[in-house]
Amino acid sequence: MLHDLGGAGGGRPLLLVHATGFCAGVFGPLVRSLAPRFRCWAVDLRGHGHTVTPPEVDFAWSGFADDVLAAVGGLAAGSASGARPVALGHSSGGAAVLLAEAERPGTFEALWCYEPIVWPAPEAARKRAEWLATGARKRRTTFPSVGEAIANFSTKPPLSALAPDALQAYVACGFEPAADGSVGLRCHPESEAAIYLRAVEGDRFARLAEVACPVVVAAGGTSDAITPERATALVDALPAGRLRVFDRLGHFGPLEDPPAVAAAVLADLGEAD
Repeated sequence: MLHDLGGAGGGRPLLLVHATGFCAGVFGPLVRSLAPRFRCWAVDLRGHGHTVTPPEVDFAWSGFADDVLAAVGGLAAGSASGARPVALGHSSGGAAVLLAEAERPGTFEALWCYEPIVWPAPEAARKRAEWLATGARKRRTTFPSVGEAIANFSTKPPLSALAPDALQAYVACGFEPAADGSVGLRCHPESEAAIYLRAVEGDRFARLAEVACPVVVAAGGTSDAITPERATALVDALPAGRLRVFDRLGHFGPLEDPPAVAAAVLADLGEAD
């Protein structure tokens, strides 16, 4: 599902694509800083947010690229500028925009990817994928209220690292309210687990050579996922890649410090204006 997050009416369209387990609305704090320049849109990928996902859906990561390309079609219909869009992808969302551009070259003017999940040796990440899937299956799915959900996450890693407004946005968009005031997780734990397990399928790294547009690969200096060293390998595999490191941020950087990340995005994607 494509969401219009507002912004400059005549600005270049910017598509934001979330990480596994998150949703379009989580980018609200980031968009506050990006809106003066860009017309901002965000997509709920299959299995996430407000997207209606059939039980038999395939969580192969090529499907996320299809979701991005479908969103671009809707974005073009709603954009007044006529300019080619740029995209910001976080984690699996970063992998999705890279795959979309490889599948349909010229879709984007430029990409800005924060720790895109693209492993140079996918099978080497299998243990990590299994660990993440196990954690996802244990995820608590309901809370008596929005406030109790926020209180729970604010004290438990990794979501405790999120900025308060980003955490509030996550609960607001990632949970469905019930009539009694309780809230339920929109991204089902089994869906999240399946996404992690399928992260090691295919060779997304090999397809980086097909992404000709300018790409910034950003990484958090304290991350244990796409570390600066791994991000450097991605940059080297891209025809027009560039590295940006946020020394004090982790894997959830765009949600940990939205103003700092937005400032970098504005500087890096300014060349696409």
